[in-house]
Amino acid sequence: MPTDRGDLLRGTLEMLILRSLEDGAMHGYGITERLENISAEVLTVDEGSLYPALYRMQKKGLVTSKWGKSENNRKARFYSITKKGRTHLQKASITWLKFSEAVSRAMAG
Repeated sequence: MPTDRGDLLRGTLEMLILRSLEDGAMHGYGITERLENISAEVLTVDEGSLYPALYRMQKKGLVTSKWGKSENNRKARFYSITKKGRTHLQKASITWLKFSEAVSRAMAG
């Protein structure tokens, strides 16, 4: 489990980005839309958080990227989850579920 709040938030964002890429490659705006949709509009990610996270994730080998055309026919970088990213997502999901269950138990009293 991450040791401080920054690590927790960073790890959570990475997990959510990887989850959004499981269904296929997306550009940055598509990732933010997907996260908003799957969270029923509760989670929003701004560009100032998204792109640095994608850059870190690419350096770690969790995602790859390539240039392509968006649905608006604009040049956009499309991100895809790697095999290493899928493994990371699986482990992070287990950790997150344990953590969120523990917090829920604590909050229930």
